[in-house]
Amino acid sequence: MKFSRRDFIKACAVSTALVSAGCSSGRQPVQSKPIDPTKTEADKWVKSVCRYCGTGCGVMIGVKNGKVVAVKGDPDNPVNKGLLCAKGYYLPQIMTAKDRITKPLIKKDGKFVEASWDEAMELITQRFKESLDQYGPASVGFYGSGQTSVDETYVANKLWKGCFGSNNVEGNPRLCMASAVAGYMTTFGADEPMGTYDDFEHCDVFFIIGSNTAEAHPVLFSRIVDHKRKNPGTKIIIADPRRHRSHEIADSAIPFIAGTDLAILGAMAYVIIEEGFTDEEFIKNHVCFSDGANPITWEDYKQHIKESYTPEFASAKSSIPVQEIRKLARDFAEPGKNTMTLWCMGINQRVAGVFANNMIHNLHLITGKICKPGSTTFSLTGQPSACGSVREVGGLSHLLPGHRLVANAAHREQIAKIWGTDPAKMAPAPGWHTMELFRRTVTGDLKCLWVMCTNPAHSLPNATFYHPGLEQTFLVVSETYHPTLTSKYADVVLPAALWCEKEGVYGNTERRTQHMAKAIEPPGEARPDVDALIDFAHRMGYGEVFPYKSFEDVWNEYLKCTTGTDMELASYAALKEAHGIRWPVKDHIGTEGTGMRFVAPDDPYVKEGVDFYARPNHRAQVFARPYTEPAEMPDKEYPFCLTTGRVLEHWHTDTMTGKCPAIMKAVPTSFAEFNSKDATQLGIKEGDIVRLVSRRGTVELPVKIERPGIPRRGLIFATWFEAERLVNAVTTDAVDAASKEPEFKICAVRVEKV
Repeated sequence: MKFSRRDFIKACAVSTALVSAGCSSGRQPVQSKPIDPTKTEADKWVKSVCRYCGTGCGVMIGVKNGKVVAVKGDPDNPVNKGLLCAKGYYLPQIMTAKDRITKPLIKKDGKFVEASWDEAMELITQRFKESLDQYGPASVGFYGSGQTSVDETYVANKLWKGCFGSNNVEGNPRLCMASAVAGYMTTFGADEPMGTYDDFEHCDVFFIIGSNTAEAHPVLFSRIVDHKRKNPGTKIIIADPRRHRSHEIADSAIPFIAGTDLAILGAMAYVIIEEGFTDEEFIKNHVCFSDGANPITWEDYKQHIKESYTPEFASAKSSIPVQEIRKLARDFAEPGKNTMTLWCMGINQRVAGVFANNMIHNLHLITGKICKPGSTTFSLTGQPSACGSVREVGGLSHLLPGHRLVANAAHREQIAKIWGTDPAKMAPAPGWHTMELFRRTVTGDLKCLWVMCTNPAHSLPNATFYHPGLEQTFLVVSETYHPTLTSKYADVVLPAALWCEKEGVYGNTERRTQHMAKAIEPPGEARPDVDALIDFAHRMGYGEVFPYKSFEDVWNEYLKCTTGTDMELASYAALKEAHGIRWPVKDHIGTEGTGMRFVAPDDPYVKEGVDFYARPNHRAQVFARPYTEPAEMPDKEYPFCLTTGRVLEHWHTDTMTGKCPAIMKAVPTSFAEFNSKDATQLGIKEGDIVRLVSRRGTVELPVKIERPGIPRRGLIFATWFEAERLVNAVTTDAVDAASKEPEFKICAVRVEKV
């Protein structure tokens, strides 16, 4: 049966939402539909969480004869209320892929051979011990993922930081969420959004910037569409250099030149101040100001905005007319309206990503459109547990569990006491961030690296630069599928249990912690990653501090790390029964958890009103940030700007979605999307193959002209899921100085017709 992208999208929540809102999807009516997996009979249904994006959709997994036969939305989960996108419905297909690895592999004489678990683990132990003995703690590293479960990152973090004394623990959320983390931390003193998905139903104005919500977070987009259908006066403003599916419900679009959004955000503040839309009472009671180094006054901040961000300046930079910038600011700040800003990688993956996050928070703080239902800043998370399994667990080189810092001696003491390790052995300086970690494989400083549940040879920017480093480093890859672009470089590949083949916990975008029950056994000799890590810890001589016999044992120890903190989590028993519980949860007891943080009575740590208690002075901080250009802009030699992103069908490096025949039929290959006028000027047409050339590398891609989106002139949009067409050979590895997140979204290229 022929199955097109149109058929695929028809099966997704976003299409249903668009139709219900009276919006055209731009596709013809579907003649054939995929089989509805929710009608499949099953022996039992097991409560879990979707394996894909950070939305955290609840799912019910249908099991028959020990196999996953169907997945449907959990109608009792308040996140998605039974709704799923097509990727979720097709999850059963990823479980039985032909390239599932079921035995450990060891590379001998350049070829992989099957080995026993004991042989593989003994080799890993030998090499790590040799490295630690000869070169010290900094010679070994761990690179995890926002797709791991909480226990996996927690155990790895404890082993590396608490036992080895190495802070070289990183994860792929550094590539997508680090700037959001730094933005929340610097502005509010605490990471993660203060609002929840409940705010969607109270919002009057959605300001969406740097996010194609319809394709990256389709179930959340469906909630926005449904809200607009019920409340036609709801305004939806989308600021993006590329027109995409989210625009189909937009009331206004701001198609700025890529990389100039700081100018627009600053000019919005200019208009808000000039036209009297500020909330002086809120500012007086709850806000302070900084230039990034020193405290300043409200008057100083206003002067900074007046001098640096006139609408005329922003217009010249962004190409957006002055009157449209003014209208955008007025719509955002309209008195009596609740405004919610949503953003994702388009803001974060920038060398000025932290500045952009701060400036979004600024707009809400100076207007008082914050800490009330429907008025909040809300970053959207890309991975299913980037929040729960990395940010909260402390799975980055500068963090410890419970939003603590390795550089804080008191924090090291607190965690070492819970871990049962020696605090004196814990390194006081942050380890190498992701890009530095992989650079150290190239220089030879990092001798051993364990990569878990991610594919950095594919997903790193400027990826091919780091491939020789992976080749020469002793590389352990815990993976479900083989070969991937990363596992090809491995010395040892460990077969990992996938998703519902193990128990775990995920933490989603709205601070919702959700338990995932084990539904089936893993195939062959595949094991949960946490089992491999605990085995490794025992072999390395640290068995006494890794006594765990079950997932519950790990969770209960981790729970101690959150007691009394601003992210106190729910008990294991409560999580098993609930459909997710949002932290903070006072005394680990609760069934619903916290709605709006920093506000009484929702937040158990606030006695009355609004209290930004995570900041020393209990005030949120507004920053006077300078205008900052991207690291690389188009020039005479490289006249086009390349930006990368997702389509609805595929996720990350297609390690999973590439296993689904229906998905692959819908979108079989990565592509380069051009504006029609640019295509005419270049003499290229739909289906041609072009070579994109940057200062770092090249990639050849088939051409699409103004589909599925429409980039503004001078911009090329490319998907990056396909290993055979490695778009990340072209992207830049320049990083934000504060967050160390790379600027995937902007690099300069030239186009050559093949």
